[in-house]
Amino acid sequence: VQLVESGGGLVQPGGSLRLSCAASGFPFSTYTMNWYRQAPGKERELVASITIPGGSTNLAGSVKGRFTISRDNAKNTVYLQMNSLKPEDTAVYYCNAQGMVLFSLRDYWGQGTQVTVSS
Repeated sequence: VQLVESGGGLVQPGGSLRLSCAASGFPFSTYTMNWYRQAPGKERELVASITIPGGSTNLAGSVKGRFTISRDNAKNTVYLQMNSLKPEDTAVYYCNAQGMVLFSLRDYWGQGTQVTVSS
């Protein structure tokens, strides 16, 4: 199983970034996909989720109206579009996959990608 994030970097306040997470090794289309983030000295927090099969989304209050989560099941990829970025969005962003296999929860994580919002 692999989850490989990309798209992080340094951006000025008000700018945009799009994170991608390419998945392999599990039935991607049957898993809920999440983006978490962890800032220095803080706990990891859930930023956005996209479920199956309908693809309904949930966003943390701090990013509503600025971030969008989407998925492409044909490409086994989930995206996080981040607009109007703020310094407080600075964190390592992690891709997470959750699914049930024979009544057992499967939980997979990527290695993380750094997002830094600074002038």
